[in-house]
Amino acid sequence: MLTPLEERVRLLSTRDILEPLPPEEWEGLARRAPDTHLEPGEVLRTPEERVEKLFLLKKGRVRVYAVDPEGREHTLAVAGGGSMLGEMAITGQRLSGVYVQVMAPSVVCSLKRKDLDQLVLRNPEVGSRLVRLLSERLRETETFLAGLMKRSVLSRLAGLILRLAENEGIAINGVYEISTPYTHERLATMIGSTRVPVTRALAKLKEAGIVEMKNRRIHLVDLDALKHAAAQDEKN
Repeated sequence: MLTPLEERVRLLSTRDILEPLPPEEWEGLARRAPDTHLEPGEVLRTPEERVEKLFLLKKGRVRVYAVDPEGREHTLAVAGGGSMLGEMAITGQRLSGVYVQVMAPSVVCSLKRKDLDQLVLRNPEVGSRLVRLLSERLRETETFLAGLMKRSVLSRLAGLILRLAENEGIAINGVYEISTPYTHERLATMIGSTRVPVTRALAKLKEAGIVEMKNRRIHLVDLDALKHAAAQDEKN
């Protein structure tokens, strides 16, 4: 069994942007990246957070959400174990109104910006990979926002369920179970809608035999039909 330090070294060495580091760098980096244990409902990051850090979610699940001027929450992403968060902050960018909240018992370690800056100076490939990661995240966000404007609630919900199944789906007898229970209101914040239209759209998917709900968890029954529903562009 690995010691806590050895486990942090192993985890850091598997991250794509840190993979170019020589082995001697990993232990020192791991010593400066202590674990933080968090429970559901705790907030990992707020817009007022001044310390610029890169967070590595070792296990658990968190959601990234924004609050609009009227106080409504809009979920931007849900991240699981192995994900990196905060890459915008370490570039000096501040996203107004963005929070990171824990959804399941989680373990997080963090790297301060100054530590990452030093790594980039010694290992330019780390900086190149970080730039690529930022570009990918920006492209994903632009695609997400474009979808909110053009697609129906049913289409957006179907697309969301596909992403959730890809990120946290567990295959059971040919059916994908999404491990995290999501309320209709939470699903609505993730597609830029409200609870009532999402409830109606979910009912249509259930009536069509595409998904089922068991113990508040979504079960994906017909993958092809769900992909077809996600591809529909007509607004409701």
